[in-house]
This record gives sequence, structure tokens and C-alpha cells, in this order.
Amino acid sequence: MADLKYLTGFGNEFASEDPRCPGALPEGQNNPQACPYGLYAEQLSGSAFTCPRPANRRSWLYRILPSVCHKPFASVQQGHLTHSWDEVEPDPNQLRWQPFTIPKVSEKKVDFVMGLHTLCGAGDTRTRNGIAVHVYACNSSMTDRCFNNSDGDFLIVPQQGKILITTEFGKMMMEPNEICVIQQGMRFSVEVFGATRGYVLEVFGAHFELPDLGPIGANGLANPRDFLAPVAWYEDRKVPGGYTVINKYQGKLFAAQQDFSPFNVVAWHGNYTPYKYNLENFMVINCVAFDHADPSIFTVLTAKSTRPGVAVADFVIFPPRWGVADHTFRPPYYHRNCMSEFMGLIKGHYEAKEEGFQPGGGSLHSMMTPHGPDYECFEKASTADLKPERVAEGTMAFMFESSFSMAVTKWGLDTCNRLDKNYYKCWEPLKSHFNPNWKPSST
Repeated sequence: MADLKYLTGFGNEFASEDPRCPGALPEGQNNPQACPYGLYAEQLSGSAFTCPRPANRRSWLYRILPSVCHKPFASVQQGHLTHSWDEVEPDPNQLRWQPFTIPKVSEKKVDFVMGLHTLCGAGDTRTRNGIAVHVYACNSSMTDRCFNNSDGDFLIVPQQGKILITTEFGKMMMEPNEICVIQQGMRFSVEVFGATRGYVLEVFGAHFELPDLGPIGANGLANPRDFLAPVAWYEDRKVPGGYTVINKYQGKLFAAQQDFSPFNVVAWHGNYTPYKYNLENFMVINCVAFDHADPSIFTVLTAKSTRPGVAVADFVIFPPRWGVADHTFRPPYYHRNCMSEFMGLIKGHYEAKEEGFQPGGGSLHSMMTPHGPDYECFEKASTADLKPERVAEGTMAFMFESSFSMAVTKWGLDTCNRLDKNYYKCWEPLKSHFNPNWKPSST
């Protein structure tokens, strides 16, 4: 296997060629009459041709055979991947899931695609406006199989087990506390090294980008230089038994056969690439005087809607940081929100619910459903000595936040058998502290 190397920067125009074929990148024009090494030129477009230059996304791939060389696609078993949002009645309750089960390899081999399960979502792939939240739980590598999402972008959040993702652009090794984005139309395969689990945020009709910083200024949050794109790597491999290309199209799975590896790109250049990011590189902006800043200050990536300031989806993290705010209830405040909030936990104990919310599980607080710290957290934080302290040390929680009102799937509410039906009880001990005779302190 070639050494794993990366190109740095977010949204940049990159150029990369496999060192085994120096000069594979054409000079002077994207689509020459005859490419070096007898390669085929193929453009992958992630935006309309006529988008303004800052929003125009495309890459040129120089490959041994073009991706058009395959047998017809045919429908295949869907599993628990779905965009049918009317399977069950809407449920506005606070929902929490225990860690999702990873199948045992002794019982059944399950790869990344087979292990995808949809929890919730909204919108429509055909009109290119929507979102879906999936979890993956698998125990086997994809062998002579790759996946291609025609519907949207995948933001993948590993929680347990490292994964090696092979893409048309090169390879990316991923470990928990890292994320990667595989953008619409990019073919990839996932190799695992044991029991593996994680989360996927899918968006239709928009791409992830860095949030605007506004008054923060030029620096902070996720810095562009910390995003990594793979270096070109190819395999010229015939697969007589057939290589399977799985395509997710309009929420359904289809498969086509071809007799060669799709990872045959010798060189590429452009700004439409897969990329990865280490969450430890996030530069936290936090309150240093009093009051509690909104969680939007922890946004790593955003997929914008057509409404200014409103996202199709935000990817938000709650990393280790210093808490120094004075005269302030420091944990997350009680809240009702015009957004939908799905939370997951990669490791550690979430600060607002140290018990019950576990790594590999999740929670959903739907639009305008109240939520906030549990009883123990409220009582402790209300009387704590507000000296500077480290918050969330050894922990990484995250949130997929969306302006869509998301429906929960039948698998999420019933079939997975991981729903915590006692979640609501974590707030039952909250009691009234109201004192009509209270007077402000004279000191």
C-alpha cells in the first residue's frame, strides 16, 4: 500500500499525481487530445458549470479507464437505509438511544454499506433539499465493492475503530476524533480493522463549507490549513469475478458490475475533493466574562440554505476547553429551538448528562421540544465554585443541527431496539426553588 500523504487546505485548487507516473498531469489544458500515459480525462462536477467562481467546484481526473465503463445498474436490497420519512407517526418527544449494536463477525459479515442505518431526516433527494442522519456499524471490509452517493455529501464521524477509506483521489486513514467528507458522486471503499461504528450526516443540494467568522475575525474555529485532501494513488487491477459499484440514487441502492478497479485515477487536479479533519485542531472561542454563548460558536462545518444565516445542517462539536465565565450557569441552558438537534458522543462523558448518554449512542431533540441539563447537572452547576476549570476533558460530543423538522425512521423508533424509553425521567427530579420572599443580597 502506498504511503498515506495529504494535501493541506480547505477548498483550495489542488494538483496531485501518483509518483509512479511523473508528468501524468497534462500541462496547459484540462482535456488534451491525448493525455499522458494514454489516460482518459474525466471531469467530476460538484456544482453547476455557471456557478460564481468562488462557489464553482470541479476536479479533473486522469484515469486508466473512464467510470462510464460498467454494466447497467440494477436495484439491490435496501437494508435499513431509507429516505421514506412517513414510515411511522411523528414523535415530538425527547429521544435518546443507547450505543448502537455492532454485529458480531461470527454471526454475519457486515461491511460499511450493509451497516448503514438511517435514524432520521427530512426533505427530498429529487428536489435537492434535505438531510439524513445515519449510523454505521460493521465488522468487515468492503471487498471488490465501492459506494457512490448520487444524492448528496457524506460527513463521516468515526466513533469506534479506525477505517481506511480508499477514494478515486487517494487514501485516507480515519480514527475516532477525526471526520471526513466524501462529496456527492465520489466513489469510495471502506476497510475496517475489527468492530467499527460511527455516524453519518448526509446533506442534499448543498456542500459543507467553513462558517463565516464575523466579529471573531480572520482566525479561530476550524482553520483551513488543518483540512487534508488525499494524494493521488491508483491501482491498475482487473477483477475477472466482477467489481461492484453501489450507487445511492433518489434514496435507493443500485449496483453495477465492471471488470476493473474504479480506483484507477493516476492524477487529478481541482477543488472538488474528499477531505479529512482532526477535531483536536479546533480553536475554541469561548466566554471569558459572564453569560453563556450560543453553541454556534462551536461550528466546524456548515451547509448553507438559501436563507441567510440559516443552515441546512451544521456540524458542531463540544471539545475540551476552559470554563471561566463568572456569575453564570455554565452548562448548556434549558432551551427550545426552531432547529432540530441530533447529538452523538465519540468518547467520554457529556457535560450536561454525565450518565445515560453514552459513546456510540445518540439523542434527538426535535423542533421546539424542550431540553437541557439533567437534575444532577443543574444542582451541581447552580452551587459550584466558579473558579476556572477544564470543561469536557477527555470528551468529544458533537451535534448535527438542522433547520429541517426531521422525521424518525421505523428502525430508529422500533427495529434497532436501542431507544431509551426512560430518557424523560432524567428531568423528573427537577424541583421548584421559587421563593416569593427572596431578596437580593446586601453584599
